[in-house]
Amino acid sequence: MAQGLRTVLIERDADPEGLVRAAELDPRIFDGRSLSVPFVALGRLFALAAERTRCPHLGLLVGQHADLGSLGLVGLLMRHCATVGDALRALEAHIGVQDRGAVVGLGIEAELAVLSYAPHEPVSEGAALQSERALAVTTNILRALCGSDWVPLEVLLPRSVPPDTGPYQDFFCAPVRFDQEMAALVFPAPVLALPIAGADPAIRRRVEDQVRCLEAAQPHTLADDLRQYLRTAVTRRRCRAERVARLKFLHRRTLSRRLRAEGTSFRRLANEVQFQVAKQLLTDTTMGLAQISAVLDFSEPAAFTHAFRRWSGTTPSAWRKANRPADLSRRPEGGP
Repeated sequence: MAQGLRTVLIERDADPEGLVRAAELDPRIFDGRSLSVPFVALGRLFALAAERTRCPHLGLLVGQHADLGSLGLVGLLMRHCATVGDALRALEAHIGVQDRGAVVGLGIEAELAVLSYAPHEPVSEGAALQSERALAVTTNILRALCGSDWVPLEVLLPRSVPPDTGPYQDFFCAPVRFDQEMAALVFPAPVLALPIAGADPAIRRRVEDQVRCLEAAQPHTLADDLRQYLRTAVTRRRCRAERVARLKFLHRRTLSRRLRAEGTSFRRLANEVQFQVAKQLLTDTTMGLAQISAVLDFSEPAAFTHAFRRWSGTTPSAWRKANRPADLSRRPEGGP
């Protein structure tokens, strides 16, 4: 990703190293070294780069420079899975090896597959840019696995309509819907059954072992795992402790006891994730408060306003006015 960003910045006559320093990051991230950069810091860098280059679709451009090889071991694992569905499930399961600040979700609804991407760390800047970057990368991956002419049925982006939608149409070659509750690619479910040409089961097994060793070395808690799950579940009406307990093969009381030992609770984690999603939608989209309330599964907008005031100390409208970008502040809610 760092090299892709550097390439785009140079193409737009910007100073990559200067921007990195302005974002208070280490310029060596462009040297090909494995420097660990916090997800929040990357969001700040993307937001600053988009502002300095006056390029609202900078995330899309950066994502176009990435492919399976950009995902390292996870990309190699995907390349040698038996089917496209197996590859995407590998991405869903192991994205943390490559991107510890976000979560990928693969769901099937009727005859449609929905591949979503969402940050699960607190993000205030650059979240929309990171989301469109990820969807561009994923589109390149699917074109590598399915053929260069692959296109989704539609693309969902949790950001307002940009001044120029042409770059999105040109790249995705599909309807792009802005002001959505999540970032996702929608495509026919039968695509998941397509075989991957040249896949080698022996290489897959060997790489899978390497990936699991890396994951075992990464410290994580039950609360960390739940934050990742809840980030995709919160917009799919699946944010219930009983459901999570079943998925984790735990009794509800066992789940509560383990979380209490980690100094938290299911309700606290669910509220934390709801607050993150609310802030992102208030900042990056023009969705109305009633829409956001429904996305977060509140019974009515008044309940959402009450909860948001409890979380932040202010109302959603006041928070939006104080935090949304200047170009969005001039637009009415619920429309471009």
